[in-house]
Order: sequence, then C-alpha cells, then structure tokens
Amino acid sequence: MPTPIISKRAPIYADVPNEKWNDWRWQLSHRLNSAEDIDKVLTLTESERTALNTQGLFRVDVTPYFISLIDPEDPNDPVRKQIIPVSEELNAFTSMMEDSLAEDRHSPVPGLVHRYPDRVLMLVTTQCASYCRYCTRSRIVGDPGQTFNRQDFEMQIEYLKRTPQVRDVLLSGGDPLVLAPKILEELLSRLREIPHIEIIRIGSRVPVFMPMRVTQELCDMLAKYHPLWLNIHVNHPVEITQELADACDRMSRVGIPLGNQSVLLAGVNDCVHMQRELVQKLTRIRVRPYYLYQCDLVEGSGHFRTPVAKGIEIIEALRGHTSGYAVPQFIVDAPGGGGKIPVMPNYLMSMSDHKIIVRNYEGYISSYEEPSEYKSHDPKTCAFCQNKRPEPGQSGITGLLEGDNMFIKPEGFDALHERGGLQHRLKDEAKWKPLGIGSSEPK
Repeated sequence: MPTPIISKRAPIYADVPNEKWNDWRWQLSHRLNSAEDIDKVLTLTESERTALNTQGLFRVDVTPYFISLIDPEDPNDPVRKQIIPVSEELNAFTSMMEDSLAEDRHSPVPGLVHRYPDRVLMLVTTQCASYCRYCTRSRIVGDPGQTFNRQDFEMQIEYLKRTPQVRDVLLSGGDPLVLAPKILEELLSRLREIPHIEIIRIGSRVPVFMPMRVTQELCDMLAKYHPLWLNIHVNHPVEITQELADACDRMSRVGIPLGNQSVLLAGVNDCVHMQRELVQKLTRIRVRPYYLYQCDLVEGSGHFRTPVAKGIEIIEALRGHTSGYAVPQFIVDAPGGGGKIPVMPNYLMSMSDHKIIVRNYEGYISSYEEPSEYKSHDPKTCAFCQNKRPEPGQSGITGLLEGDNMFIKPEGFDALHERGGLQHRLKDEAKWKPLGIGSSEPK
C-alpha cells in the first residue's frame, strides 16, 4: 500500500519530547487560539490578524499537530483556510442563518435532534479539539456556557427509552471523542441498555485533528458497544498523514466501520482532481467516502460557499473514473430543516411505458427494456409489509408510492383553498342573521 503523507512538526515544537507530542491531553492543553500564538507558527495575513483580534467571532482553537500540517509560506494552504479565521467571516450574505438546519426546532429535549423517523442526533458536548471555520453549529459549539449537563443527558436517555421507533443514535456535538473517557463510556453503556437501539454512530474529527487520541485503549472500549460505526471528517489529501492512517487502522482492526464526511469549500477542495485523490487515499486507509456536503448557510461561511453545480461536477468526475466505493453522495442539507437531500448528475435521460434511456460517465447512451409482464409485489401477503413499523407523519413519498395516501399538502393548503367554503359560510351567516344567530360581521 502506498505510504500516506508523513506529518511534520512546526519548528516551535521541534524540542517537544515524543511522549508529550503523542499524548492527546498535551495536545488539547497546548492548543493555539490567539494571534500571538499562531504568529509563532505562520506569518498572519492582515485579514487573519483582523479576524483573530475581533471580539465575538466564532471560537478559535487548533491543536499543535494539526497546525503543523500548514505550509507557513502559503496563505492559501487548505488546512490554514479551515481553521484560521479571516475578515470575510464578518460579511453577511443572502439567506445567511444562525441555525440553518432548524435543529433547535426538531429538538424535543435539550441536545437531542429527532428529524428522521428511526434515528436521532444526540449532541453530547459543545467542545471540539479544533474548530472549523464553517461549523454548522457555531451558534453553540465552542461556547462553554452551552455545555450539556447531567440533567440534559438524563432527559435525552429518558426520551430515547420512551420512543421505541428510534433504532439508530448518532453521537455528535461538538466532538464526542474529546469527552473524558469515563463519561464517553457511560454514554455508550446507557445507550446499549435500551433494547430498541440497534446502532450507535459517532461523528468525530478528533482522528484528524488529534490522531493520538485514538489509542488502543479507546478502540478496545468502543468495540465493547458494537454495532458501532464512526465517521471522520477529512477535506483535503494533505490531512491524510501516517498518524491518521495508523489511527484508522486501530479502529478498523477492532471492527469499527469507518466513513468520511467532507464539506465542499471554495479554495480548499473545490477541484475535481484533488477530490479524486482524496477519495482514493481514503479508501487506501479503509475509510469509505460517505458524504460530500454542500456548505451550509451558516453565519460566517459565505466565503466558503460554491455553486451546487460544482458538487455535481465533482461527482461527474468521480463516477466511472474511480471505484464505486470511493464515490460519496453529494448532499444538500436543506435549509429550514428539510434534511439531507442527495444531488447527482442526470444519468436517467428519458423513459416511456416500456423502456428507459440512460447514459454513463463517458456519454454512452443506452436503452434498457422494461419487463412486459411483472407481477406486482403484494403487501397483503408479505410478512415484512404486515409487520412494518409505523412512521407517524413521516411516510413522505413512500406513503404515496406504497401506502394509501394520494397527496402531500403543504402547510396551510386547505385554508388557502377554502374559497368556495368561505362563500357558503358567508351565505349561511347572511341567512341566519335576521334571526339573531351568528356573527354580525364575517371574519
């Protein structure tokens, strides 16, 4: 297997003993967060210096390991852009939102987001090893005053216990892997005590920001709570170091399936050739590319945004040009709480009642003949259909295709179209008014 990029240390860390450098607690306690500190590693631009000295900006913290990946002579270094603030963060943009995914609206108890029928997002901390400048949850992440407490945790667990349709819990935050080991294990063990929770997932950038946290001890602890899945967050090939490869290897060897979630960022990874190298390097270290996110409409992220068409172009350059395992889904997380929507190039070109027309990545166009006789699946004789779990209020398009629903109506649809009903009501009120019944003025 080709050797991943070997990470380096910034010169100011040259004399740090290996036992300290490889101690994740040392990395956390020596994070850089001021213009004075960061200036010792790289020469700040005027834009960076302005941002670092601006009050009220989203929190800055970066581990010595991760800042050492930056080329100090390159103001456009892809790692630098992700973690060092610039004055453009102060600029407002069209449709900018504080909570662009409406997570707070889908939160039945503090820190728990129940957007989909069978799974929940469990926010267990607001702290991270380092802070991404495009953070979706910058409204709470990095703020010590927003930390979830024991009472919040107990409310989350109680909600899960009394909500049997939840079978999948995603731990996020903040970053679950910055929690004290005992607290993290307590969370996992309490979740495993709930019979209907089948899968636990963790979303973490700690293996990327601070791979020394992924010790054998941590891996052995996580393995006790299988089935457990973990998604990391790599945006650029330069982040795939030997340390990250070793951390992923330790997790893979204890049976933890690994995926990767990237965010499409202007000036960082909006290059089709770079994206191909990224996904290929990820698969070499046994991390499957999972999602490529369109950048959210969160405050401070305007300068990172690309057109959606750029993401489609990237998928076009991956599909057929590299292994299918290496092609992520391109996702637009719909503003206002619409959830994750996959977007892709148009491979289905046309269709009739007996064939479809499709094209491949080369532009080769072909027809596929549909079956002339197909005995439709009968839900009345299917054990799975008879025993299906209800999804109250969230059957969606499937409810139209397979259920009894004939339509999905937007909120307020009936009230908007009750024009005929209004006329009848006005006539009725006029008829009864001489008898002193009903309101004197139609409303």
